[in-house]
Amino acid sequence: MDSTGLRSGAKQHHIAVIDGPNMSNLGARNKRVYGKINSLGDLQQYVTETADKLGVVVETFASNYEGAILEFIHESASRADGYIINPAGLTVVGEAVRHALEETGRPVVEVHFANVSAPPTTPRGLPGGPWESRFTKTATGLCMGLRQYSYIGALTALTLSLDDAEFLGAE
Repeated sequence: MDSTGLRSGAKQHHIAVIDGPNMSNLGARNKRVYGKINSLGDLQQYVTETADKLGVVVETFASNYEGAILEFIHESASRADGYIINPAGLTVVGEAVRHALEETGRPVVEVHFANVSAPPTTPRGLPGGPWESRFTKTATGLCMGLRQYSYIGALTALTLSLDDAEFLGAE
């Protein structure tokens, strides 16, 4: 078991965490929705430190460019056991990225700081929402509305799912 006592498996899974357009501006975004986290780097460090505690390796990648995200998915598919993606600015238009993730055959958890399905008047709703994500229909799971904790929920659930030999996407 890992240091948290949560895991049943011992494999050190490799999980790729992808942040899409606008996440590079995290510290300057709407505090009501995105909270007090100061930067994308701070978020990536938080996720990496949690992954260490879970006994998994996290590879973080962020880009404001869809083509760069596609190239990362294609390049990482042979080593990633699963993906966590915050499509951010690609949420409603990122069909190419969604398709590339689906083609990896790996489990994918979609994450959002906000509850993208909620009306804009709710505490975690987006000012321009609600949104219908292109990613949700083929994602293995979804974690949203919990700010940076959405990533931790996704990371924990994906890790435990990969440990479960009977779960979709497990070896």
